[in-house]
Amino acid sequence: MNKTAQYKFTIISPVYNEEGNIERLAKALADFMKISVEPSVCVLFVNDCSDDNSLKLIQKECSQRERFYYLSLARRTGLSGAIKAGFDNTFSQFVGYIDADLQTTPEDFNLLLPHAEEYPLVMGIRANRKDSAWKNFQSKFANGFRKMFTHDGATDTGCPLKILQTSYAKRVPMFTGMHRFFPALIQLQDGGKMMQIPVRHFPRTAGVSKYNVWNRLIGPMKDCFAYRWMKKRYINYSVGKENLS
Repeated sequence: MNKTAQYKFTIISPVYNEEGNIERLAKALADFMKISVEPSVCVLFVNDCSDDNSLKLIQKECSQRERFYYLSLARRTGLSGAIKAGFDNTFSQFVGYIDADLQTTPEDFNLLLPHAEEYPLVMGIRANRKDSAWKNFQSKFANGFRKMFTHDGATDTGCPLKILQTSYAKRVPMFTGMHRFFPALIQLQDGGKMMQIPVRHFPRTAGVSKYNVWNRLIGPMKDCFAYRWMKKRYINYSVGKENLS
């Protein structure tokens, strides 16, 4: 049996070349477990084929801490692929997501968790962002362009702090770049609705950002057209009666 099935809430953290953050991240997650409003919590690191010491550090943390697990991908897939791998290998009721750079804090999952039973997606809005003015402009522009295409109502879809009901997360059609469209993709499903809550934001203190003008601005704009194509062809169904169980 998959070990995450023993818990109610699994926190996924995709990792690509974050050796300077792994120890801090593991400690922050372990500290959160002590104060979580949901006591049944585990952590799942998804190593996206890092070529630094990230995997060794992840393995060390998982060997020393209870309720810490990992999987390491055989080849690099990008953030959307790493998140999908986490969803596919999670069997708890809820699945959370946080970036390894600790620009958000696990403590703020406590702001999201009380709403997870009612909303298939509960997501943060980064308050008082600590990024550069140029980076903030790119994100604001990309968010506005996405909202115009999707009408999803999401203020900050790039916020790396989210909780999803796992049954919904597993039905999200994932392609490269689709992690930016979680609100719109959740809303395609029957009963799909979301809630947004302000969370704290911090400057990056170790490692380097994996984003640039292409994957923060140009790529997401192109993905909007892919979403519009997919939305028209999305198959949505619910089972009325069955005798399988």
